[in-house]
Amino acid sequence: MVLRGPWGSCGGPGAALALLRAFRTRMLRQVLHRGLGTSFSRLGHFVASHPVFFASAPVLISILLGASFSRYQVEESVEHLLAPTHSLAKIERNLVDSLFPVNRSKHRLYSDLQTPGRYGRVIITSFRKANMLDQHHTDLILKLHSAVTRIQDGREVYNGHQLGGVTVHSKDRVKSAEAIQLTYYLQAINSLNDMVAEKWESIFCDTVELFQKSNRKVKMYPFTSSSLKEDFQKTSRVSERYLITSLVLVVTLAILCCSMQDCVRSKPWLGLLGLLTVTLATLTAAGIINLTGGKYNSTFLGIPFVMLGHGLYGTFEMLSSWRKTREDQHVKERTAAVFADSMLSFSLTTAMYLVTFGIGASPFTNIEAARIFCCNSCIAIFFNYLYVLSFYGSSLVFTGYIENNYQHSIFCRKVPKPEVLQEKPAWYRFLLTAKFSEDTADSEETNTYESHLLVWFLKRYYCDWITNTYVKPFVVLFYLVYISFALMGYLQVSEGSDLSNIVATATRTIEYTTAQQKYFSNYSPVIGFYIYESIEYWNTSVQEDVLEYTKGFVRISWFESYLNYLRKLNISTGLPKKNFTDMLRNSFLKTPQFAHFSEDIIFSKKYNNEVDVVASRMFLVAKTMETKREELYDLLETLRKLSLTSKVKFIVFNPSFVYMDRYASSVGAPLQNSCISALFLLFFSAFLVADSLINVWLTLTVASVEFGVIGFMTLWKVELDCISVLCLIYGINYTIDNCAPLLSTFVLGKEFTRTKWVKNALEVHGVAILQSYLCYIVGLIPLAAVPSNLTRTLFRCLFLIALVTFFHCFAILPVILTFLPPSKKKRKEKKNPENREEIECVEMVDMDSTRVVDQITTV
Repeated sequence: MVLRGPWGSCGGPGAALALLRAFRTRMLRQVLHRGLGTSFSRLGHFVASHPVFFASAPVLISILLGASFSRYQVEESVEHLLAPTHSLAKIERNLVDSLFPVNRSKHRLYSDLQTPGRYGRVIITSFRKANMLDQHHTDLILKLHSAVTRIQDGREVYNGHQLGGVTVHSKDRVKSAEAIQLTYYLQAINSLNDMVAEKWESIFCDTVELFQKSNRKVKMYPFTSSSLKEDFQKTSRVSERYLITSLVLVVTLAILCCSMQDCVRSKPWLGLLGLLTVTLATLTAAGIINLTGGKYNSTFLGIPFVMLGHGLYGTFEMLSSWRKTREDQHVKERTAAVFADSMLSFSLTTAMYLVTFGIGASPFTNIEAARIFCCNSCIAIFFNYLYVLSFYGSSLVFTGYIENNYQHSIFCRKVPKPEVLQEKPAWYRFLLTAKFSEDTADSEETNTYESHLLVWFLKRYYCDWITNTYVKPFVVLFYLVYISFALMGYLQVSEGSDLSNIVATATRTIEYTTAQQKYFSNYSPVIGFYIYESIEYWNTSVQEDVLEYTKGFVRISWFESYLNYLRKLNISTGLPKKNFTDMLRNSFLKTPQFAHFSEDIIFSKKYNNEVDVVASRMFLVAKTMETKREELYDLLETLRKLSLTSKVKFIVFNPSFVYMDRYASSVGAPLQNSCISALFLLFFSAFLVADSLINVWLTLTVASVEFGVIGFMTLWKVELDCISVLCLIYGINYTIDNCAPLLSTFVLGKEFTRTKWVKNALEVHGVAILQSYLCYIVGLIPLAAVPSNLTRTLFRCLFLIALVTFFHCFAILPVILTFLPPSKKKRKEKKNPENREEIECVEMVDMDSTRVVDQITTV
């Protein structure tokens, strides 16, 4: 089979079929693209025909649904939000509770070695690093203890203490200690008792703070079981006035960005209404979540900024499309043209948001806070899309009628003719400056919107400067520096599992955690070592096996003394198993040395009255260094692997393991799933765009931005935790939002050079990107001043995402696209009088003379 046509032979049937497939695929894409554009055009015409309905319906829905938000509930359980949902540590905790249930109704010793429960805790230290064991400080501590025990809201159960910053005389003798920690455990048998205990914790903190005021030479750091929850939610309260400041700044700048000197074509109300569109969508989503039983938490502070970046860009892009329409058209036709031009791109980016955040909201996400955040973001983004089509589209219609009638864009008053204005004062002429259509000669093609400051700046200065031959090498060099620093940070990424990273800064949690890490971080938390089978404790080899598993730990509790006692008992009596266990049980109950450890061994009677040991436990402490979290995580994984291969069945547990267990995989999973889904959507959306090369460039740009953001946020001391991962998911979509229109305009451009189409893409879409970027940055700035670690992480990540994306949109892409594919060779083909390029028919003749003709004509 050969290919015959004006090009001659093209290499046989394979090349012919490939060429035909390419043409058909391109035609299919163009048909889909034009079909969607036509659909959006009709939708725009329909909205313009019923503007009152589409303006009032979103407002009414938001008021009805948002009213329920006034009775919102706050999530009380920090563990529910931040601990991995599917955690092996939770299963281990249930097993521990079933083996060794804590009896809080008795005056017996129990502690947070097994379950945190309700407690009050205080670290006492000196400003001058004095010995807290001397007589003066000891008397002071006893006075504090007496003040605490006089609190009448609860019942005293246990007072324990720890020493920090210890200096020793010998192996077992303490010389001095820089800090002392007192712990008071409370009963929490039922809900009423729990309420009393919570009240006691509040009074406990007040008592310690009052005692601190009268004793200035020592520093006290109180902490209770409720402190983390209260300090986590405190971020919302301390952020209120900063968020109000942010809103005022965004409103002001949105109005200024849409304003121009021409009082008719200026659109200040559209800037305000664009922000109102985002607000209505967010309020609607909040009402839906509240009505469905959702609870508020401080991570929701990031949702308004997610909406701000996406929603404002969509509205500014519509306004940019409005500037490209002809003023002599009817408002309905102009609105239809705006929808056809901008809604396809906005729909694809919205779909990307819904897919990436939807994956994060699925059961695959193991962190509940991340799942709830993604779910709320999906609902808000969906309603934002509907409200941009309806509310903002109808707002565009109303301002279009005002413009067509030559009314003032703010006061809606008819603007007088220039000859009438000449008789008015200067300030009056300034306020009512406008260019009438008859002022421009028919031969001129001056765009009346070019007097807009940002349009004028891009078209007259920036586009020529960034594409200058002498500027390009510096931009490439700067990009190489960017990649180098990003790689340096990427290689130092650390996982942030410290819960103090999500609370307000000036709080008890931060102060207590700082003191605890300073004075008590030489050792890990007390780890429970639980043996849950009946083993031959009297067997010397079994004793040695258990000791082997605990090698490397600092042994506390009864274990070492207990094993020595067993050896003596076994050697002195030589009793068989039955008599041995009976004597063991009686010895533990009667011997003062071991009586208070009787809860650490579970005895069981069988049908023949034989007593056996069914489970036992001991508590171990590991030596740690500055990287306490990483070492403890490695220790946990090592002990778990050992429990699978050891001869003795045991588990290890500490309440902090619930937060640490599989934290790295739990936090990274939403980002990985979102990246995969984004690539999946980009691949399949190639059939909806006119050229698949758009998605290739878009994928490379997203990868470059995400790589840079991860690297630079690490250099900025931001760890990979729940908040930063959610920001990175948003970063994927924010990059696509801003870069997709630029790339689409450039790739689809024909007949001019690459440089010409880079300038054209910046002129068409650069103003919308600049407007949304300026509003977004101004809205973020007050967030940097909020005294909270959560908002600090939020600000740094979102700021880097916006900055790096802006750098790619206005520097990297405009330079790289001028010398990389696709090619933009200037066409000089002759055209027929009807301005039509015709391609002769393509004949494919196979060996049996069967002829197939496929004719393609381009216009």
